Order: sequence, then structure tokens, then C-alpha cells
Amino acid sequence: GRAAETKSFMWLYRTGREGPPIAIFEYQQTRSGKHPEEFLKGFSGYLQVDGYSGYEGVTGVTLVACWSHARRKFDESLKALPTSVRNKEPVAAKEGLAFCNELFAIEQDLKNASPTARHAARLERSRPVLDAFRTWLEEKSVVTLPKSALGRAITYCLNQWDKLIGFLDDGRLEIDNNRSERSIKPFVIGRNYV
Repeated sequence: GRAAETKSFMWLYRTGREGPPIAIFEYQQTRSGKHPEEFLKGFSGYLQVDGYSGYEGVTGVTLVACWSHARRKFDESLKALPTSVRNKEPVAAKEGLAFCNELFAIEQDLKNASPTARHAARLERSRPVLDAFRTWLEEKSVVTLPKSALGRAITYCLNQWDKLIGFLDDGRLEIDNNRSERSIKPFVIGRNYV
């Protein structure tokens, strides 16, 4: 009963790498945070999400952010630079991207590790990278224009930091929510942009 041009939203709830792969799609007319609050009522555990603030109202969960979203912001800030600047050293956007890439390289090494081994290795290998990255973010935040592409990437990471480091808590968690992104892709590919 709605016009074809009306915006609608598909919410995705998906299991992680452990256990059977389950994906549940829920159609809603709005992007209100009340939808995940209602759907996840009674659920407790980890919830891996993008930076959307609508998940903040879900009770009983620990929110874990996606490093692919953080990485993408540094990649976009690098691409926003003129080629002549992009190819010079040092370029702060490249430095931020390098921290993200190092975390993903560690995860690639741990791909087939057990959750217990992955957890221990993250604490040993990823924690120092995260500590150095946090220091770098704080240093760059005071010398970078906040509305620049790099400034937005830095601000995003600092604002999401507690959720971004959440993957350290449990070896079953993933560093990103790409598994969910791949599941929702069929809905996104065919949509028209107005």
C-alpha cells in the first residue's frame, strides 16, 4: 500500500562464523532504532554493527564496531587527495590506512585459528597496533581539520573506539561485519538512487 518511490529499510540479523549460518531479513518502513530494540528484545551477547547510532538503545548487548567501515574512511580520505600529494610521504591518510591494514593482516593470519587461540593472538599482536593507532589518532585529531575527509575518518574512529576494540574481547568475534554486508548485497545492488 505504499508508493514505489517510498523509502523502505531491510534490517539484517546474522550469525557469525561459529555455528550454523543464519540470516534473518526484516522489512521496516523506517530506520528507527526501535526496530532492532524490539527485534532483539531478550537477546544478550555481542552485536556487531556499523556506526549507526540506532543500535545504542538495544539493551543487554555489547556493541562491536566494524573495522572495514573505519578503514574505508581512511581510503576515501586518501583518494580525496590530489595525486601529487597522495604519492608523497608522509601522508596521514596513508598512515591511518596502514594501521587498519595491519589489523586485517593479523586477522588473515588467524583465519583458521580456534577462538581461544585467536583471542590470545589478538591480545598479543593486535593490542599493540591498536594502542599505537589510538595515540596516532589523538595526535592527528588536534592538527587535522575536523570537516576534512581525514578529519572525519579520525573522528569516526575516536567516537567508535570502544566498539572498534570490542573484537579483542572474544575470539569468536570478527574484525568486521563483511559477512553481513555480503548477505545484504542482493538488496542493495538492484536499488535505484534518487
